[in-house]
Amino acid sequence: MQKASFSHVTSWVFDLDNTLYHPSARLFDQIEKRMIAWIMTALKVDAIEANRLRGHYWRTHGTTLAGLMREHSVDPAAFQSDVHAINVDHLERDPVLADHIRALPGRKIVYTNGSAPYAERVLAARGLETLFDAVYGVEHAGFLPKPERAAFDTVFGIDGLDTARAAMFEDDPRNLAEPFAMGLRCVHVAEAPVEAAHIHFHTDDLSGFLGRLR
Repeated sequence: MQKASFSHVTSWVFDLDNTLYHPSARLFDQIEKRMIAWIMTALKVDAIEANRLRGHYWRTHGTTLAGLMREHSVDPAAFQSDVHAINVDHLERDPVLADHIRALPGRKIVYTNGSAPYAERVLAARGLETLFDAVYGVEHAGFLPKPERAAFDTVFGIDGLDTARAAMFEDDPRNLAEPFAMGLRCVHVAEAPVEAAHIHFHTDDLSGFLGRLR
């Protein structure tokens, strides 16, 4: 049944963080620390307030960056460059996942709320850098973040994606609502499942899930 549910798919969309690597890598621990430091400097607040704002902007605007842009007119490029200057050396190459992605029929892309250069660093560290036809960051959507419909419209429009013949893999269930409405097959990749009408499948093992589609 699982394989048959993807028989129509010719385009495969993958989120990056906590999707193409396991959350145990804890890259976001590094990113969040840099976000807090950046907010402290930019807004002249202490660490407690900076962390509160970071979470508030993420919940309210989709990403911390979107909140900073809308409420404080920050320079998105400077923010992205700073917060993604993290160490990815501990990420392990994953030849099994690479083999399963390579075997998928059709076009394969990465679409992240991070920056494309950051995504490319992570993909290289994971040994996945040659597998994708395109890598899109939030900058490709004019810094509009997932889960906003306009962000998906922009990136999928750039890519020429046929949403009726596409699937998306994503760790944040919020970011699957609009793809579901657009006709994509939606897979939630996370340790714990979330019951929602816009999620077709859940997996805590992306490699295993893709292997069952072969």
